[in-house]
Amino acid sequence: MDERKLILALAIIVINALGVVPSSAEESYGAPPNNIKDYLDRLVSSYPDTVGGYNNEFLILKNGTKFRISDGRTNKTFQELLESPDVDDMFYARYPMGTAPTQPAKDIDPGRVRFEPLFVAIYGDCNKNEVVKNLRTIRWLPKHSGGSVTVTKANGVAGALEGVSRELDELPGHLIKYLMLPAGTYDCRKVAGSSVKSMHAYGAAIDINTKYANYWRWARSDRDQPHWQNHIPIQIVRIFEKHGFIWGGYWYHYDTMHFEYRPELLGGNKMKGSQID
Repeated sequence: MDERKLILALAIIVINALGVVPSSAEESYGAPPNNIKDYLDRLVSSYPDTVGGYNNEFLILKNGTKFRISDGRTNKTFQELLESPDVDDMFYARYPMGTAPTQPAKDIDPGRVRFEPLFVAIYGDCNKNEVVKNLRTIRWLPKHSGGSVTVTKANGVAGALEGVSRELDELPGHLIKYLMLPAGTYDCRKVAGSSVKSMHAYGAAIDINTKYANYWRWARSDRDQPHWQNHIPIQIVRIFEKHGFIWGGYWYHYDTMHFEYRPELLGGNKMKGSQID
C-alpha cells in the first residue's frame, strides 16, 4: 500500500471511530423521540373527539382505526420526512415555545411535519367536501373592523381562534397593522412544492397580513439555505400560542405570517390512562 492510500485508510478509520459525517452527507430522520409517550398522551388530550388512545404499536382512534406509530424507518431524507411521515415523525423537533425567535438550526421545522391520515380523520378530506360542512365564519378583530375569517369548528378550532381575536383586539394600536387584513384561512390546497395537504386545507390555519410577513420561498437568493427573517412582534405570537396555535416563524423554512392549530406541540394537560394495554 502506497503512502497516499495508507493515509486515506487511516483517515477513514478515524472518521468512523469519531462518528464524523462528511458535510455533504444528508442527515437522516425517522427515529422516535425519547419522550414519544408524552407526545402520544398530548395527541389524546388535544383531539379528544377523534383519538382514543394508543399501545406500543398503534395510535388508536375512537372509531377503531389504527395508525402505526412508527414505520421502522430511521434513514429518511428531510424531504421524505415531510412527504412520508409516520406518527412519531411529527415530533422530530421540539416546538420552542417561550423562547426568543432566532435563526433555527438546519431543517428544524417544528410542526411542519404532519401525518396526513390523522388530520383527515380529525377534520375531513377537503377533496371530498368533508371540511366545508364544519366551516364557521367568525369576526376578526371587531373593535378594529377587521372583517371575518372562516375556519373549522371541528375540535374547537373556531372557538380557539375567537379567543385569539378577542385578545389581539386589545393590543396597542401600533401592533394591529400586522393583523389587518388576514391573508387567508380555509383553502383546499397542498403545501407549496409538496404533495401533502396544507393545514389550510383543514380550515385549521390562518395567515396574517402578508405586508409584514417573511417567507422562505419569497427570498430571492437563499432558498437552499434560508436566512431567517421576521417582522412579526412576539406579543402576537404568544397570544396565538396561548390558544393552541403554533407559529411558522420558528421554522428553518420560515413562514412568519402562518399560524396553525397544533395544541399537541404546545404541551397542555397530560391525559392519564391514554395508553391501552
